[in-house]
Amino acid sequence: MAHGSITHLQVHASCPADVRESRFGVARARSRCLALGGVPFWHMPLAIVVPPLCELGVAANTRRGTRALATSPTVRQRELGARLRALRNERGMTVEEVADKLLCSATKISRLETGARRPSLRDVRDLCGLYDVDEAVSVEFMALAREAREQGWWTQYNDLKLDPYIGLEQDAIAITSYTMFYIPALLQTEDYARAIIKAVAPKILPDIHQQRVEVRLRRQQRLQQENRPRYRVLVDEAVLYHRVGGPAIMAAQLDRVLEAARDGLVTVQIVPFDAAHASQDSNFVLLEFEEDSNLNPVVFIESLITNQYLERRDEILRYREAIEYLRDSALSPRDSLNRISAMQRACVSEIEESPA
Repeated sequence: MAHGSITHLQVHASCPADVRESRFGVARARSRCLALGGVPFWHMPLAIVVPPLCELGVAANTRRGTRALATSPTVRQRELGARLRALRNERGMTVEEVADKLLCSATKISRLETGARRPSLRDVRDLCGLYDVDEAVSVEFMALAREAREQGWWTQYNDLKLDPYIGLEQDAIAITSYTMFYIPALLQTEDYARAIIKAVAPKILPDIHQQRVEVRLRRQQRLQQENRPRYRVLVDEAVLYHRVGGPAIMAAQLDRVLEAARDGLVTVQIVPFDAAHASQDSNFVLLEFEEDSNLNPVVFIESLITNQYLERRDEILRYREAIEYLRDSALSPRDSLNRISAMQRACVSEIEESPA
């Protein structure tokens, strides 16, 4: 194959899954570069700089107790951006200086560093050349760029507007959710999900409605994986009284929450009516990642029109503080399950007492 060809960049999807989802074989990739006579990587064709992961032959270890390697393109994109920003800061360069060197806009560099823009292989190659990194690091960065350009399963649903949230959710090691109006998505039954989505968007088209339900149920598989996140849910007591879809659907939904809690998939705490609220937001999710992943925690706030992603240190500290206050004012996990059980029984009684 000619060096100028990009065929190598197109075979990744055919690799075995365990290799495709693995970390990069940096040592072997470094040997590959050195075997080319020590040619600086930024002078090499892209196909040589980034060999297929099939050739690297590294498999991921996803057993609990070892680091589960991130596979989400969203997480890869943000990790790459964070590491590029760190390199720029180490070199003492401003965003404007880098943009001037690469003949592009400062906005482009900033969006690459924040993970808001999907990087091209050429962008990453040029940045690594500018920062004068060694071959091993450059190969790792280029592999990150390749993985960031893959398509997550959720991208086929154009209406969702939850990319990058679902990608972050897929790789978080801890998820803390607070909600005042509904059971969190990862715990919803199909009927409850269908009813709450329709309640929020009454004019939703049937096919879009079905897609949203399907995605919500697919997201729940995250809690069944061996490397599932630590999941804590703080729910306002009012949620238990909202008869979403009627008493039968609500009874089944509360039973699902109880089952998940008893199976150790989630820790649930109810914030009672008489507690002082520590959050002005009606809902938010704190996502946390491996310490060595180069990813900061992210707070996600979903609304009707826009979604917010907060990750500045002061923002995260404020939401951690809110979570701490909410936990302290909430019922204990045991008392919370008792409260949910009582409400579930009330729903069943309502069904039994209703006329046939």
